[in-house]
Amino acid sequence: MTRLINQAWMAAPATVAILDALNLAGGEGRFVGGCVRDALIGRPVADIDIATPMRPEAVTVAVEAAGLRAVPTGLAHGTVTVISGGRPFEVTTLRRDVATDGRRATVAFTDSWDEDAGRRDFRLNALYADRDGRVFDPTGEGVTDALAGRIVFVGDPQRRIREDYLRILRFFRFRAWFGQGEPDPPALTACARLKDGISELSAERVSSELLKLLAAPDPSRAVHLMAETGVLAEVLPWTDGSRMFLPMIGITRDPLMRLSSLLPSDGETVRAAADALRLSNAQKARLLAALPDDVTVSPGMNPAAARAALYQIGRQAFRDRIERAWAMDIEQGQAAEALVGLADGWVRPVFPISGADLKAIGLEPGRRMGRVLAELEAWWIAHDFPDSGLEDQLVTVLAGGDEP
Repeated sequence: MTRLINQAWMAAPATVAILDALNLAGGEGRFVGGCVRDALIGRPVADIDIATPMRPEAVTVAVEAAGLRAVPTGLAHGTVTVISGGRPFEVTTLRRDVATDGRRATVAFTDSWDEDAGRRDFRLNALYADRDGRVFDPTGEGVTDALAGRIVFVGDPQRRIREDYLRILRFFRFRAWFGQGEPDPPALTACARLKDGISELSAERVSSELLKLLAAPDPSRAVHLMAETGVLAEVLPWTDGSRMFLPMIGITRDPLMRLSSLLPSDGETVRAAADALRLSNAQKARLLAALPDDVTVSPGMNPAAARAALYQIGRQAFRDRIERAWAMDIEQGQAAEALVGLADGWVRPVFPISGADLKAIGLEPGRRMGRVLAELEAWWIAHDFPDSGLEDQLVTVLAGGDEP
């Protein structure tokens, strides 16, 4: 039997406290899914999920009796979030599907580990491990899939997808993060055949899965497969097959900028895509700010021009525009990298003249004061934020016959 060894997260007091609570109540808990898979292939374990035959109500009683906090985050699906050692653990009752509609499932609780494994998406995720590290592989192929980087559905791929069409995107996401070698032909065929089902999913679920996919170290092969199967057109009908995408992968791990590189440089289209994907207001604003506008940003700009642009549009928009320009012309990488470094170390200066200063010399608040301040700030920016000279420039501006 395969065994996990030297796993600090398994022996951590916060983890042990939950397993002890379940055992004391006469139940059992096993680690399940991603934490087992990641430990098996030597990747860091982030989230720790636990499966148990115990019903959610019994789990709640057991952990609260042990002094832990239970949060009923998904009782209909058997999930109780247990707070132990200040961190959350999802403890979920073994389940089988009763009915599915491609978006959500009605489940019934079960005592069978095999039934629970049979409703999971991929064989490498249908893995369990007890507190001693013994790995249980109900499908018989999960361990070998994980080690070989094979993404294979549990049972019939079309049936798994019809249960939840998000599994199409999960297939490509897991290909991006874990896949090696050629993709599983039945899985690929099923994804292509059932891709229309993606339209039934909520935009939030689609965008979340897409951004997770794009955050992989190199999602290029997975995105290429999505394009070949027609899945990419279902998810991003606005994509123009931008030539920026492949270079952008080497420039940044930021999934939002990788998404930006798949979209055209057109504000109206980008806004439509962000709205359709139900991205947050901050994400949409960043995608739009990354597009070229009246403030020119390019790898060939000199440091003074770069500082002026940084002052006007901010560090994030400056970096994003430089990265897009870099992806369009990869030969300018050295210059672009230098400007990114400049942006990272730059501290935005504070304009040293205020309306109160102008009022103190007799200028009344109003349109004229606003124009004077704007002219002074423009001069200060154009001269690379000097520490002196503004007083003389003020005299020049005031002597310029500005209308009150």
